[in-house]
This record gives sequence, structure tokens and C-alpha cells, in this order.
Amino acid sequence: MSHFTRGDVVLASVPIKERSGTKTRPAVVVATTDEGMVYVCPVSSTPSADAPCIPLSINDFAVGGLDLFFESFVLTSKVRVIRVGDVIGKRGRLTEEYTRGIITRIPASLLPRTPRVPHTLRF
Repeated sequence: MSHFTRGDVVLASVPIKERSGTKTRPAVVVATTDEGMVYVCPVSSTPSADAPCIPLSINDFAVGGLDLFFESFVLTSKVRVIRVGDVIGKRGRLTEEYTRGIITRIPASLLPRTPRVPHTLRF
């Protein structure tokens, strides 16, 4: 099983709207589980009109990057849970500072709860 950590930028089929289909897009890993689930924030070229989002540039990457021809946005209010198997590939890793900024802007209700068993979630 592939291993992803907080701050990794992956390509995956991720829905932005609850009832819409998926689209292959970049997404930022915000947590993973031992059961093979990955919590991600989608990246979009369009900022959300009704929810918080954070601009993303090539300078926010510690390793790798995306082909950013236009400004992109991390949709911090759209955390989605996908299977590790749904990840197509890894594109890079964000700086620790930028990643912390993402985590602090995600509503607590969208983050995984602290597990009762240690080490179930990796941040």
C-alpha cells in the first residue's frame, strides 16, 4: 500500500460537490488512516464563492510541483475521504509552513476525530 503524509500533493479522482461526479485533480493530503483512507482538500483553478480557500503557487512547494499557469486554490472547506487506491500519483510536497496554514483553516467538523486507538491516523 502506498504511503502518503500530510502536505503531499496527489492526483486523484475527487468530487468537489457532494452529489457531483468526480474529476481527476490535484489534492492536498491532510490525514491518512491505517485502513487505507486518505483525507484530502481538492485544488481548483476557481476559488470557492461561498467558502474559504487558500491561493496556491509553485513557491508553496518544498518538493515537486504542479503546472500552475493560473492561480490555483486549496478548497479547505471541501475535505473529502478517498481510498489510497484512488490516488493516481504524487506530484510533490508542500512546505511545512504552508501545510500548517491549510490545517488551521479546515473546519474541525471536517477533520478526522482523534482515534481511541493510538496510531490509527497519521498527520
